[in-house]
Amino acid sequence: MKIISLIFTLFFVSCSMSQAAPQASSFSIKSASLEDGVMIPNKHVYNSFGCTGKNISPQISWQNAPLETKSFALTVYDPDAKTGSGWWHWLVLNIPKKYSELPQNFGEKNQFNLEEGVMQVRNDFGAFNFGGPCPPIKEKAHRYIFTVYALRAERLDLSEGATAALAGFMINQSILAKASFTAYYGR
Repeated sequence: MKIISLIFTLFFVSCSMSQAAPQASSFSIKSASLEDGVMIPNKHVYNSFGCTGKNISPQISWQNAPLETKSFALTVYDPDAKTGSGWWHWLVLNIPKKYSELPQNFGEKNQFNLEEGVMQVRNDFGAFNFGGPCPPIKEKAHRYIFTVYALRAERLDLSEGATAALAGFMINQSILAKASFTAYYGR
C-alpha cells in the first residue's frame, strides 16, 4: 500500500510541477533588410565621416512578445568601436505594444519625439535618428547588434538630454524579454 501511495504522490507532484512550469519565450527579431551574420548593404551605411551610404534605417520586426509586455525599445550598438564604451547607432523607446515592426526608414527624422509617444535618444553621432555603420578604414568588420526589448513599463520617462547609458539603464530596469541579431560592416 505504501508503494502505491508513493507512486500516486510522485505522479501528482510531477503533474502539478509540469502545469506550473513557465513556458519558454519564443520572442524573436528579424529584418527584411538585413540578415543575421551578413554584411550590411550600402543603403543602411552612414553618409558622413568618409562613408557614402544612404543612412536608411532597416526594417525591423519582432514576434511572440510576453503577454505582460506594455511597450518595446530597439537599440543598435557597435561593441567594436574603439571608444572604450562602444558606439550607439540608434535608440528607439516607448514603442507602443500594438507595434510589431519599425518600417524601413523609420529612423530618418532627426527628432526626439515621434508619433504616438515614440522617442529617439541621441545617438553617438549626436543626432536623434538612425546613424548607420561607418567604422574606420582597414579595421576588421565591426559587429552591429540589433536588439528589441519587451518592457513591462508603458513608458520610459527620459528627457531630451538623456544619454544612451541612461536609456540602457532604464530599459534594463523594465525588461521582460529581449531578442537580438548581429550584422557586420567594414570598409
